[in-house]
Amino acid sequence: MSELIIYHNNRCSKSRQTLQLLEQQGLSPSVIDYQITPPNHSELQTIIQQLGFSSARQLMRKGEAVYKELGLDEESVSEAQLIDAMVANPKLIERPIVCYQGKSVLGRPPENVLSLV
Repeated sequence: MSELIIYHNNRCSKSRQTLQLLEQQGLSPSVIDYQITPPNHSELQTIIQQLGFSSARQLMRKGEAVYKELGLDEESVSEAQLIDAMVANPKLIERPIVCYQGKSVLGRPPENVLSLV
């Protein structure tokens, strides 16, 4: 992923702030509404690795009802199952995620993205 990409949710204030910060830097990222077009399994694996996370669970919104409904809080759930759950239920994915030149960061806080650009 050498292109500047933001996995964005316009209803999220942190996501909007992160996009605005990128634009203030004179950048025009490709904006992907991940609720409509979620990253696939392979893309999520890459993002998790680029973020330096040891588990897909670190990229999940554990407060979402579907997290508990699907039993994703169980230790027996595999990494592949966690990633598949995020693909099938993109609201589980923490946002925003910004990817650029083989690196990814979470825009929480939005200023985190400045380390990429």
